[in-house]
Amino acid sequence: MIAYLQLVRLPTVFTAMADILLGYVLTHPVIVGPSGWDNPAKFVGLLAASCGLYLAGMVFNDVFDRKQDAAERFSRPIPSGRVSLVSAILLGSILMIVGVAAAATVTRVSLQVAALLAMAILAYDGLLKRTPLAPLAMGLCRSLNVMLGASDQEFWIPFLLRPPQTYVAAFLGLYIVGVTLFARTEARTSNRWVLGLALLILDLAVGCLAWLICLSPMGAKIPAVLAMLTVIALTLNRRAVAAIVNPSSQNVQLTIKLMLLSYVLLDATLVFWKMSESGTVGAIHAILTAALVIPALLLSRMIAMT
Repeated sequence: MIAYLQLVRLPTVFTAMADILLGYVLTHPVIVGPSGWDNPAKFVGLLAASCGLYLAGMVFNDVFDRKQDAAERFSRPIPSGRVSLVSAILLGSILMIVGVAAAATVTRVSLQVAALLAMAILAYDGLLKRTPLAPLAMGLCRSLNVMLGASDQEFWIPFLLRPPQTYVAAFLGLYIVGVTLFARTEARTSNRWVLGLALLILDLAVGCLAWLICLSPMGAKIPAVLAMLTVIALTLNRRAVAAIVNPSSQNVQLTIKLMLLSYVLLDATLVFWKMSESGTVGAIHAILTAALVIPALLLSRMIAMT
């Protein structure tokens, strides 16, 4: 069981859940309010779709990387023989089918976004991971995951053009571009210039989110939201600069772990921003989103996130 949990990188699935929470509140007043659930069946369907597709992506990542892992990370489930190649392919296929099927229970737009996300995942894992396009492909996957959370819509045009979900998805995708670039050679000593470029992209993504927040009409809460973004950015930069100074595999992997956990906090900050006019209900939604860090952090002590 531990081998399979390692194969799917279980701690990281909570970052995908945070995307769905964020995407949903970007297009709905609340998830749960004083009068109860907004639409539990649709929200759970989107959550299941995201988890299935995300976990499938982790499995197929190791399936396609099995030869490289045999040379660099023999302890991983497939090269170590703890999970057979056939079992891994079967598990990844089931998870992907479940993810797309769950999205089909929500709306036609949800199904189409899930199908696009599944294709993007397979394209990244199987074709693009070892090319210069890899960071962009991974960023696209993350943007589509945020859009999946916002996809409880009947038509594409208002879904794409109604702010702010498209902008938020794009900027969070840019953040993941930076994370992916930072992780390009995590199994060995990394290039300082590449790490520095990745950090600049991360900072640009956070800066774009701050710009979007400053343009919003919810002025009373803007200073608090910007303060939260500043704390996240300072924490990331402090850890990333240390990794750039000493770009060993251990330092880089610890930084990537922090970046992934901080991503959940970014989602929580954006939930708080979007729901700032909802008072206590909005704060509770943000806290619940941020709380996804807890199981991710606890599980990461037993199961690697990278």
